[in-house]
Amino acid sequence: MESIKQNVGLIVILGATATGKTSLAIALAKHLNAPILSADSRQVYRNLDIGTAKPTIEERQGVPHYLIDIIDPDQTLTLADYQDQAQTLIAKFHREGVTPILVGGSGLYIKAITAGLKIPRVPPQPELRSQLEELGQNYCYQVLQQVDPVGATKIHANDQIRTLRSLEVFYVTGQPLSEQQGEQAPDYPIVQIGLDCEDLHAYRKLVGDRTEQMLNQGWLDEICNLQKLYGADLPLLRTLGYGEMSDYLAHKTDLATATELTIIHTCQFAKRQRTWFRGSGNGNLPIHWLPTGSNWEQAIALFK
Repeated sequence: MESIKQNVGLIVILGATATGKTSLAIALAKHLNAPILSADSRQVYRNLDIGTAKPTIEERQGVPHYLIDIIDPDQTLTLADYQDQAQTLIAKFHREGVTPILVGGSGLYIKAITAGLKIPRVPPQPELRSQLEELGQNYCYQVLQQVDPVGATKIHANDQIRTLRSLEVFYVTGQPLSEQQGEQAPDYPIVQIGLDCEDLHAYRKLVGDRTEQMLNQGWLDEICNLQKLYGADLPLLRTLGYGEMSDYLAHKTDLATATELTIIHTCQFAKRQRTWFRGSGNGNLPIHWLPTGSNWEQAIALFK
């Protein structure tokens, strides 16, 4: 196993939600005596535990976990913030002669590390965004075409989020976003292992079972606690699962409907994840695909 550590700088376990990434990563980490770095855009937030399928305290025993519970739900963690913290940790482990395991389903988080995305260090500018929003999307897009014609060709005319971000970066830095983007891949070898369930009926059952398990674990109480701490209008409470269950708690629907909608929306989200990982969104690194439920021994065989 020492040869694995020496020849690989980073092990990535990725795939759609509910495909068993956490259990495989923990088993592999125990076998390799490796730390785990989360690549989940919601597990970084404290108090969002059950609904994000965050590894439990018991599961984390004996395996150091990082990039989990690093920020409060009412604060902002940018992609650049995440990349900085992850790259710092990876460099630290490499100095110690350790190969970390990056695990998650947030494609952009993973690509930020594996492709070395160059991300402008411009935090959100609420006041500027508000002013731009008042001008309307049509006008803002026309401005973008003037200040960043190259970047504008990559953004749909109706894509307000990316239009505003591009203008935000331009007005803060004085440079077009397209000139500040790019990639600088790491100089260490990376092995990517993907988990997937090709049987969509079986996958829907996996999602349904996990949703029921979350409810049995006290997911609704978790949401109520978040509402008390941060208010019912907390943006994270409108994300996948939390939004549907929040509607139930607000008496906008019944629990059966909220549960069914959570399952449907999760399956739709998983489809988008698969498209990302199997398409250009993942970059040029190959992915070694394994079926859901694969064990660490099957993962280890990919290194040989």
